[in-house]
Amino acid sequence: MYKKIAAVSFLAALTGLTAPAGADDKPYKEGSVTEVAWIRVKDGKMNDYVTYLNGAYKQEMEAEKKAGIITDYRVYEVAPRRPEDANLILTTTYPNYAALDRTAEIDAIAVKVEGSLKATDQGVVDRGSIRTILGSELIQELILK
Repeated sequence: MYKKIAAVSFLAALTGLTAPAGADDKPYKEGSVTEVAWIRVKDGKMNDYVTYLNGAYKQEMEAEKKAGIITDYRVYEVAPRRPEDANLILTTTYPNYAALDRTAEIDAIAVKVEGSLKATDQGVVDRGSIRTILGSELIQELILK
C-alpha cells in the first residue's frame, strides 16, 4: 500500500497536480515600501527648512501622489538624544518596489515644480547649508495572513 501512495504522489508531482513548492507558503504578503530619511536641521534653521518642505517639496509629493507614484508622505519632528542625531524624519511610501523605478515621471514632476533638473540639483546643494542628511533606508511592510 505504501508503494501505491508513493507512486501516486510521484506521478502527481510529475504531472503538476500538486502546487509548486513554495507557491504560497509564506505567512505574510508583501506590502508597501517606505523610504525613511533621517535629517539633522541645523540650529536656528528649522523654520527655513519647514518652509521649503511646505513649498516645493509638498508640491512634488502631492503631484507624485496624484500620479500614483507614492501613496503617502510624512514629516516628523524628533527629539534627538545626542547632538549628532536626527531632529527631523521624512517618510515617503510607495505602493511597491516597482514604483521606485518611475524615475522619468518623478523627474518630469520635479521639472514642472522647480523649472529644471539643474534647479532641482541646485536646491539640494542650497539646502545643504541648513540641513544634513544623516542617512536613509527602505523598509517594506509585511502583511500577516
